Amino acid sequence: MHIIRVGFNYKTTPLEIREAFTFSEQRLNEAVKQLSTEKSILENVIISTCNRTEIYVVADQLHTGRYYVKRFLANWFQVPMEDFAIYLQIAENDEAIEHLFKVTSGLDSMVLGETQILGQVRDAFMVAQNEQVTGTIFNELFKRAISFAKRAHSETGIGAQAVSTSYAAVELAKKIFGDLSAKHVTILGAGEMSELSAKNLQGAGVDQITVVNRSMSNAEALAAKFGAQADTIDHISHVLKETDIVISSTGAHVAILTKDMVQAIQVQRKGAPLFIVDIAVPRDVEASVETIDNVFLYDIDDLQHIVDENLAARQAAATKIDLLIEEEMVYFTEWIQTLGVVPVITALRQKALLIQANTMESIERKMPDLTAREKKVLNKHTKSIVNQLLKEPIKQVKELAASDQREDALNLFMNMFDIHDDVQALLKEQSNTDGKIKPANHNNISFPLLNHLTSK
Repeated sequence: MHIIRVGFNYKTTPLEIREAFTFSEQRLNEAVKQLSTEKSILENVIISTCNRTEIYVVADQLHTGRYYVKRFLANWFQVPMEDFAIYLQIAENDEAIEHLFKVTSGLDSMVLGETQILGQVRDAFMVAQNEQVTGTIFNELFKRAISFAKRAHSETGIGAQAVSTSYAAVELAKKIFGDLSAKHVTILGAGEMSELSAKNLQGAGVDQITVVNRSMSNAEALAAKFGAQADTIDHISHVLKETDIVISSTGAHVAILTKDMVQAIQVQRKGAPLFIVDIAVPRDVEASVETIDNVFLYDIDDLQHIVDENLAARQAAATKIDLLIEEEMVYFTEWIQTLGVVPVITALRQKALLIQANTMESIERKMPDLTAREKKVLNKHTKSIVNQLLKEPIKQVKELAASDQREDALNLFMNMFDIHDDVQALLKEQSNTDGKIKPANHNNISFPLLNHLTSK
């Protein structure tokens, strides 16, 4: 069996294509169930966000697995396969597993190291698991990826540094004022950057926000999203009397705050500290404002310097996470290899216990006067002999699964104990009539060894 990842992301796919292939949250459960009915698809998880749509599957064959995922996409979105095939990125087995670890850790995001994707992966996995379209392989893989991402963020602090100007502005304010919860913040402008600033301010615990804009309706629309106050630019002097922090991002072509205006406001404020972040281009605040006592002015170049330093720190952390992913890949591969011997171990145990049961029947026929207690003692001790005898062979077969010659060694082991037919029978029981293996029933089969076990 094989793990395959098929998807679109922001790096290679235009926005209009990504939008066309976005699964709605309301129908995601229906989508994973429909995908599970496709031939060759044994398990699946669909991750769909504004920046990516990625489908992860466990398939019995690479070629058919790739084809039926693409056919599913074509049918679900009613788009001919040839119209979107050039945008698809496909990864298989180790490459697909590594990509999942990177996505979940934020290493493949537009904002390096962001944590939102971790929650999105977790939610997607939970949908698939609740719809029973995952099995042992994805239950283990996705749990490992989610746990790993949490540990990587904690150990490296990759998400601790601001890498957007609006976020950097808020972080800078926190460094100067400490706790922002009691501060009054005025946002000049009602565009995208202003909205991002408002989000980051609320995340920092700010309750008092006033949105100021030339258009009162635009100011009110943005303020309504955050439970803030709204006012027009004509009242800016009055608003700033009660303001501790100003974040300005308008589309004005001339300065909104001049030195004379801010000096007059500071007289009314009795010189209380005023922190101004101007992230507009052209600038909203005259550069000479920074010469006023107790006025701290930062422009977009100041913030970009902070962002660049923080991005360098995130990239260094990402390098560390890459190394951790390599270790995690080794652990997962070892786990997969160990899975391959489970049907072998099961067959060995079943054969040994059958011999023990037949022996007990023979003893009871030859010694019909045994009491119930004596039978119980004999049964317990003969099973104990079986378990002790099997302990070392089971240990050895697990080690064989991790060796370079595991296929030949495993075949020799099955022949040695004459259990090859028993393993075949176990695999056959776990197969559907059409040759697919049910998600709930292929729990004990490792995809690297499946072809070997079923071809002998």
